[in-house]
Amino acid sequence: MQMSIEETAGSRPRAAGSDFPAISGYTEPRVSTSKGGVVHCVRAPQTFTLRSSGDCVVVLLAPVQGFESRSTSGRAHVVDAPAGAVAIVPAGMERYGGWASPLESLTVGYEPGQLGVLAAQAFGLPALKLSWRGFATADDQALQIGHLLRRELLSGAPNALYVESLITALGLHVIRRYSNADSSAKLVKPVGGLSPTVAQRVQEFLNLNVAGKVTIGDLTALCDLSRGHFIEAFTKTFGVPPHRYLLNLRLGLAVQLLSQTALPIAEIAYLSGFSSQSHLTSAMRKYRQTTPAQVRSNGRS
Repeated sequence: MQMSIEETAGSRPRAAGSDFPAISGYTEPRVSTSKGGVVHCVRAPQTFTLRSSGDCVVVLLAPVQGFESRSTSGRAHVVDAPAGAVAIVPAGMERYGGWASPLESLTVGYEPGQLGVLAAQAFGLPALKLSWRGFATADDQALQIGHLLRRELLSGAPNALYVESLITALGLHVIRRYSNADSSAKLVKPVGGLSPTVAQRVQEFLNLNVAGKVTIGDLTALCDLSRGHFIEAFTKTFGVPPHRYLLNLRLGLAVQLLSQTALPIAEIAYLSGFSSQSHLTSAMRKYRQTTPAQVRSNGRS
């Protein structure tokens, strides 16, 4: 996708002729996937020009004062934008603007037609129509996805599959909230479970973050469902609620490490997502009717 960006601080040009998903004009953390590209930016006050052959979504990760945007007609729009504010630039549109205070954002560029394909698959929408949206109000769900993307891009070894799933999740949210999609469209099976695509996305996220802090908000951000609807759909799909599913993953990892390594049990507890050795022991005794010491002993016999 051709996405031309010029950003200037004074008269200094920056990043002209960038490509998405390659995002070759950026020096900041970025990842390219088959669906599009994402870049994390922290920029001083400057001006910019944005042109793209594919749809672009920008999510502010922190408030910005005096953000100005202009169309080719010259009409200006100036706002003090909150964290979570979203800007949507449909394919083929050109925007000019700048900001008066430091900016931190996630910019996602989709391959031409990618959001249209997603709209057809998820919502049965024959023709997607996005409209320009400038930074105005906070979008909590977009901000959640933005923080997940930021954390992954800054991890030092971002997982492209996980990033692609988050790009897809943001696309679904944008389609649902900022397009002509039917707001009643559901991303779940008629019986109430998660769709196969969403279920796979959630599984991949949990497998990648088995030892980390995972919240229901992290999971709902992946599939654009309310908290209550998500928990019900997850339970119908996997047979257990999210917290129990994650606990089972952690116990499975702990058993594997106890059986196959000589690591201290306290360290295994930490690596498996438990707060302490006693926490691992109590969970294993309650749900597996055994203890870490017994698992290790059986593994050596």
